Amino acid sequence: MSRKLLNTLSLLKLTGILLSVGLAIGCGQDGIKVYTVSKESAPPTEMSAVPEHAAPTSGTQLKWKTPDGWQEIPPGTMRVASFKVTGADGKQADVSVIPLPGSAGGDFSNVNRWRGQVGLAPVTEEEFAKLTQPVEIAGQPGALYEAVGDSGCILAAIQHREGTVWFFKMTGDGSLVTQVKPVFVEFLKSVQFVTGETMPVAVPEVVSNGKPNWSVPTGWQEVSGGQFLVAKFVITGTGGAQAGVNVSSSASDGGGLAANVNRWRKQLGLSELTGEELAKSVQSLGPVTLVEMVGQDARTSQPAALVGAMVSQAGQMWFYKLMGEAKVVAAQKTAFIQFVQGVKY
Repeated sequence: MSRKLLNTLSLLKLTGILLSVGLAIGCGQDGIKVYTVSKESAPPTEMSAVPEHAAPTSGTQLKWKTPDGWQEIPPGTMRVASFKVTGADGKQADVSVIPLPGSAGGDFSNVNRWRGQVGLAPVTEEEFAKLTQPVEIAGQPGALYEAVGDSGCILAAIQHREGTVWFFKMTGDGSLVTQVKPVFVEFLKSVQFVTGETMPVAVPEVVSNGKPNWSVPTGWQEVSGGQFLVAKFVITGTGGAQAGVNVSSSASDGGGLAANVNRWRKQLGLSELTGEELAKSVQSLGPVTLVEMVGQDARTSQPAALVGAMVSQAGQMWFYKLMGEAKVVAAQKTAFIQFVQGVKY
């Protein structure tokens, strides 16, 4: 493997898919934040705690105390909260809070996925049970998991609550994550879920749909992307064949190159790649990292193809996925690449 490719992979694999933590142990009383979880709208891109920007609303609301030294950053598309802290020696960690509907793949699968991200082997279900550490989240029991590997450390807490799985995850340098674990645990205790009453909720100071500027290719029809997508397009080819383009973003590196390539491969029923296999599967087109694959759509069991692109921009990772019937994907590949390369952030 060339040194240039190794450097590219290393940059894309910067540990992040959550909370950046400070070295302070206490929680600041004036760092209270509130977020409303709504199925009808996407999370705000930036929250403000200034009273004149607060508005009454109802629903399930998330409230927390920001620990001293934690730097809150815009949460991105899937996160409802995001933090970053740099240690005294320059080491960093990233913390995020992400709610997902249903079972979100199951705790066992998620823990093994996280272990893979830091270079650890998967565990059996029996071993998995022994890894669970009890933790308190918003006054209710949750499960805490810790994975320390050669490429970093992940400390993740999971709580299942009213049909939603809440992930509180800290990723970063192993020594820093271990050192600030008590801060993370105290943060979990400070979280509050408030349902069915009206209270001040932070709203964006700048209202935005989160979309960069782009030129949509001819024949792409934009449709609703739901809560977790920045945009979604449907493409219809000859004979009614179809493909779709999903656009999403995440703070930091969104979990890293390997995790996202293997996530896409799973959608096509393909096995995971590691090491040299992964390096050979990607190509660099300037700032764009591109990957192609052919398999079987896990949802429909029909043959399908996928072209995925990742772009790191201003502390965020942007994900573009063209997926569908192979003949449509092949016909739209050039337009898709030009679309991604032409985006203005």
